[in-house]
Amino acid sequence: MTNIQFISKTVQTAAINIQNTIQLLQEDCTIPFISRYRKDKTGNLDEVEIEQIAKLQKDYEAIVKRKEAILKSIEEQKLLTPELNQKIQQSFDLQELEDFYLPFKKKKKTKADVARENGLEPLAKIIMAQNNDDIDFIASRYLNKNVINEDEALQGARDIIAEWINENIYVRNNYEDFSCEKLR
Repeated sequence: MTNIQFISKTVQTAAINIQNTIQLLQEDCTIPFISRYRKDKTGNLDEVEIEQIAKLQKDYEAIVKRKEAILKSIEEQKLLTPELNQKIQQSFDLQELEDFYLPFKKKKKTKADVARENGLEPLAKIIMAQNNDDIDFIASRYLNKNVINEDEALQGARDIIAEWINENIYVRNNYEDFSCEKLR
């Protein structure tokens, strides 16, 4: 998607008007000057529309720059798949880009990371599957020198599950549907 197409989704005017307005802005013309003295170039756009074009152009540039940074980071980790690359390339929503990047983002060591290091990820998978009644007995099989009792094992598994849920794009996009108010 080009910057003109991106801006055209919001500003209802001909593409040439948007292109000319961007060119005038890049030439350091002020918005009042453009709206008063360059009506022939902008198709009689007013100050509000010109300001909106300027803002959307900056947004577009920020999105393109962020995409490049995200793709470079994931590529450096050697985790960029063709599908993920395509999703990132097609997205022009900054929040969606951040959601795509979240699982690959370098982050501080979390409680979930500690739980994984202690071997509790299989327990978290068992809990998520929800097909076992005696979870305390199963948790006892994951005790070790760092996990002293079943409560610690279960808490570690909960930390891992919480991270999985937080990194799930569907859950993040539909957070309102999962709010506590609707569950009451």
